Order: sequence, then C-alpha cells, then structure tokens
Amino acid sequence: MIDDARADAAERIAEEQQDALERKLEEQRKAKLEKEKFGDLPGSVSRETLEAIADCESGGDPEIVSSNGLYHGKYQFSPDTWESVGGKGLPSEAPEAEQDYRAALLYERSGPGQWPVCGL
Repeated sequence: MIDDARADAAERIAEEQQDALERKLEEQRKAKLEKEKFGDLPGSVSRETLEAIADCESGGDPEIVSSNGLYHGKYQFSPDTWESVGGKGLPSEAPEAEQDYRAALLYERSGPGQWPVCGL
C-alpha cells in the first residue's frame, strides 16, 4: 500500500514536471516568433541601452503596471506614447519583443529624455 502511494506520487510529480517543461517550451517558442516578427531594432539604439532603461524603469518586467496605473510594461509607456509609436492596446499586454521594438522607435524619435530618470 505504501509502495502504491509512493508510485502514484512519483507519477504525479513526473507529470507535473512534464507539464511545466511543455509550458516553458511553448513560452520560448512564442518569444522566438515575436522576435522574428519584430526583427532587428530600428534606429541606432543598442539592445544594451534599452535593457538598461528597462531594468531601471520596471526591473525588466514586460507585464508591470505602475502603482498609479498610468505607465505600463517594460519601458513604462503611457498609453498615449505607446500609441504614438504604433502600439495598440496596453503596452503591458504586448509581447516583450514588441515593447523593445517600440521603445527603440521612441528612442530614435525623441532620444533618452523620454525616460527622464532612467534614460542614458
């Protein structure tokens, strides 16, 4: 009876690990497709510069929303600024690759001053 319970527990753990692995692989596949969709960053800003801004603005979290609800996503876009660079909906609901792409567009258009504390 104890051996049956252990075998059942081991089987459940193996199934949970397999499910977690499959979810992770699906997330990676989606991220790869989004990067391919948005391709190289526009303009001359480097990924390193954008990552430094994102780390400062949001800790790099693409789904974060500011405590006052006004700023969204990895680069803490306001909805109006997001729309001005072609974004639709809320930035915090957009794929990370799209947020990177639109942040590069904004940086190219307006420079680092769009992020007054975190711009480099």
